[in-house]
Amino acid sequence: MRPNRMKAAIAEGRPQLGCSMMFPSAPLVEMLGHAGFDWVLLDCEHGSLSLADVEIMSMAADAVGITAIARPRSNDAADIQSVLDRGVAGVQIPHINTADDARRAVAAVKFGPGAGRGLAAGTRPDRWGIGGKMTDFAAQANDQSLVCVQLEHHEAIANADAILRVPGIDVFFIGPSDLSQSMGYPGDPKAKPVADAIATTLAKINAAGLAPGMPATTETLPDVLASGCHYIYTHLPRVLGAGAAGFLAKR
Repeated sequence: MRPNRMKAAIAEGRPQLGCSMMFPSAPLVEMLGHAGFDWVLLDCEHGSLSLADVEIMSMAADAVGITAIARPRSNDAADIQSVLDRGVAGVQIPHINTADDARRAVAAVKFGPGAGRGLAAGTRPDRWGIGGKMTDFAAQANDQSLVCVQLEHHEAIANADAILRVPGIDVFFIGPSDLSQSMGYPGDPKAKPVADAIATTLAKINAAGLAPGMPATTETLPDVLASGCHYIYTHLPRVLGAGAAGFLAKR
């Protein structure tokens, strides 16, 4: 497994800007790289991506020099392992509400005694098992795989202190949309109780010297950066919509 530049950048406090994709297109991944994005999120939870799509889109990301992170369909160990075996550099794991959830998520990413990830010969991140030792691959994968957990429920916010103490997590991502509906304000992350919960949790992550993550739009990006987030993405439809609006406004 190759060195994970994104993981290193986040550890050094350098923000990484990405774009989320929910449908299959390797050429669009390549375009995002040429456009200057640092990484791409391959969203299997909300999108139509198959495991075969994840593999091909991860190859496109590698070819253009950006980092592919996958959001698995669920926080189940089998779903996490499936996307990792396709060769992504890390996972953004949804619905982590307790410290036990977080520990299970880390175990699903890492190889070793008692861990939840199965080790198989001949997978893409192991270079198809050609020309290397499996022991080296396992050690490199444990060292280089990025683990991001999503805090997106009121339960997760209540348990944030305990979740932040779980070792092996690189990014603590706050999901405003699910959090808003969990707190009774569906689709309104600016509602005061939701905004306060987000601000309080970001402060806890930063105070602990850990890396927070959030989504952003063109309008909110300055504030998200100012909040200390290093792991940030926007959505492809927003990028396309902004470009279309700028073009069509000239007619």
